[in-house]
Amino acid sequence: MTGTVRKRAAGDRVGRMTSPSEASEETRSAVPYGTPDAPRIAVRGEAHLEVDPEIARIGITVSARGTDRRDALTDLTRRNTTALDLVKTYGDAVEKLETGAFSITPELTKHGRGERIRAYHGRVHITAELTDFTALGELTTRLADLDLTRVDGPWWALRPDSPAHRQARQQAVREAVQRAREYAEALGTTLAALVELADIGAENAHPYGMETGSARSMRTMAFDAAAPESAPALDLEPERQHVYAQVNARFTMSPPVL
Repeated sequence: MTGTVRKRAAGDRVGRMTSPSEASEETRSAVPYGTPDAPRIAVRGEAHLEVDPEIARIGITVSARGTDRRDALTDLTRRNTTALDLVKTYGDAVEKLETGAFSITPELTKHGRGERIRAYHGRVHITAELTDFTALGELTTRLADLDLTRVDGPWWALRPDSPAHRQARQQAVREAVQRAREYAEALGTTLAALVELADIGAENAHPYGMETGSARSMRTMAFDAAAPESAPALDLEPERQHVYAQVNARFTMSPPVL
């Protein structure tokens, strides 16, 4: 008995035969725009909210200068303690208090032979985060009234888990559904099923802090310790925050009669 044996070429499928129904299913899944039996609608949902900030951050820089290193360091330590103690007197209004960079730097003379130290400069950076904005203006003014103390800010922001972010996302989803329904109604049909829902740029998401939609607006002011005695508290108006959310959504709909 003779016969011909054909060598299997690369790419030939091995295994059981595919049924017609399975082949039809594969064809449907390979088509990104649906089929006449299950047309797809692709829409984008967007939301933009404007809300009050939840926290305010201020930066405090305490400085000291002296011809003797030990004296400069002692003055810096004293002024740093004074600034920290003042912030702590506001109790629960201050949600977070952190010390950042510290430096003590020699200043060299510009003229003459050899290197001679003219003075020492010391700095400590402090960050305070407040939730009670009624105390913010008074604290800022009192800090700026301290010797060799600089105040920057405030930076207004929302918390990472702020309900405003959830509200914006939900609103974006509702808009996507409503927009898809309107398209389906224009064709005289209705939505059948949700196929996909994704954040814009979900495949290349950024770490929090770079998230589109947080819109951490800043209003920056700097104050040096040159205020007169009993300076009135600053009237700081919180800056409204903008929260954005965008989603892509794909639906199937019942076949329209065209």
